[in-house]
Amino acid sequence: MRKYYGIFMMVALFFVASSQSIAQKKNIVELAAGNKSLSTLVTAVKQAGLVETLSGEGPFTVFAPTNDAFAALPEGVLESLLKPENKDQLVAVLTYHVLPGSVASTDLKDGMKAPTVQGENVMIDLKDGAKVNGANVAKADIKATNGVVHVIDAVILPPSMSK
Repeated sequence: MRKYYGIFMMVALFFVASSQSIAQKKNIVELAAGNKSLSTLVTAVKQAGLVETLSGEGPFTVFAPTNDAFAALPEGVLESLLKPENKDQLVAVLTYHVLPGSVASTDLKDGMKAPTVQGENVMIDLKDGAKVNGANVAKADIKATNGVVHVIDAVILPPSMSK
């Protein structure tokens, strides 16, 4: 019986190691596309024409809003952003969720202002768990071949869009 237990454990470890190496061979878009709770983000990235960019070399850090985060936007906002005539606004919102470079959770500092690809800064708050512009980081440090993803519970909007 012990012999079979050892064989079982070796097979289980092989599958765990294999699944981890597969996950690390995905770029940011592939990683998001493989996560059902990020399907709205993937749809928005496609509509904005950012798939090639976020699949590129990078590195990038993406604060990735969940489907629930997009659903929490005021009624009609997401639908409006996804219209072809509002592509520039959609690109601005999505690139506001992206930092140049690979920024792990351990690199974040309380009160840090981090410049986004969109051009405006996001504010990091670490007092009651990690937050970016008030959105909670639900899962941090998901590594991709071209950067890192931090899943957040809200869509963050650039300050220039709220004026």
